Amino acid sequence: MIVAFGTYDAARHPRAGILVAGLRAHRHTVAELNHPLGFSTAERVRMLRQPWRLPLLLLRLLACWALLVRDDVAHRRAHGAPDALLVGYLGHFDVVLARLLHPRTTVVLDHLVFAADTATDRGAAGLRVTLLRGLDRLALACADVVVLDTDEHRAMLPDPSRGVVVPVGAPDAWFRAHPVPDGGTPAGQGPLRVVFYGLFTPLQGATVMAEALADALPRAAATGRPIEATLVGHGQDYAAARAVLDGVAGVRWLDWVEPEALPALVAGHDVCLGIFSDTPKGLRVVPNKVFQGLAAGCVVVTSDTAPQRRQLGEHLELVPPADPAALADRLLALTDRDRLAAARARAAAARDAVRPGAVVGPLDAALTARGVRP
Repeated sequence: MIVAFGTYDAARHPRAGILVAGLRAHRHTVAELNHPLGFSTAERVRMLRQPWRLPLLLLRLLACWALLVRDDVAHRRAHGAPDALLVGYLGHFDVVLARLLHPRTTVVLDHLVFAADTATDRGAAGLRVTLLRGLDRLALACADVVVLDTDEHRAMLPDPSRGVVVPVGAPDAWFRAHPVPDGGTPAGQGPLRVVFYGLFTPLQGATVMAEALADALPRAAATGRPIEATLVGHGQDYAAARAVLDGVAGVRWLDWVEPEALPALVAGHDVCLGIFSDTPKGLRVVPNKVFQGLAAGCVVVTSDTAPQRRQLGEHLELVPPADPAALADRLLALTDRDRLAAARARAAAARDAVRPGAVVGPLDAALTARGVRP
């Protein structure tokens, strides 16, 4: 038996749920000992940038850990020691507790985010980054198997041989939002519907996206093949993106969409926008929205980076990073009915490859090598 363990929140951050579903698809029995911490990624980063907020994090963490210890003791009494523990996303602290509770059990850490790398991408520097780098090292030292999402992140490990690359994937809810690959409004009928959602971070290239839309939407309207854009979220570069698009017709802003409603919202669009920055982190990741957009039946337009091209390149519409003109031109090209239909067909061919069972295959192999079998 495998136990998924920690304070992860699969509703806000679906990665843990994808790994659990994928392992079950490979016939593993997976129990969950989970007490979500209740903080979003943005709130956690804010705490790291504003250290006086850390006591609140510590108090919440200790309360969740008390519940985890209680549940772990009860689970071991009922089922014995697990064959492996899977510590979910943002488990930098949880993996320490997992190792203390199970010193001889295989511990798998889903290290989708390096704390120091993320803080640097969002503008942190100095002592805070040094401390977060130490936290990353501690977390990695507690794990036997480290799950990463790209080869570039695996190369950042002190010992890459302990790393297993498992693409991000998409939860089942995103496939249910668009059950028929060629469903929806036929290509070329009505405006090209484009959606972007996220925290408007430098990684996402929100200002690049805004500049591209500010260029593309008026040009598309002038040709009689309009584009409508829905932008969802709020964050660091939101104000700058909104300023760029001030007065541009055809843009709808949504500050928040509940996680359970987001798949249907995205599935109602033709194009899902990925990331567009050329920051170091932006060149190393394949974001959630690439997988989710494909699962929801969208054409996905994103930056032409090594990991995105390697994992899904033939199914994506790739544009150079940090190039708003190229992005604008690609969106205009997709207003053509035939171009959009061809892009839809390429995207639909990737749906099975981003399901939980498909992406978790390398982790299943790594567990089998350690004697953890269904």
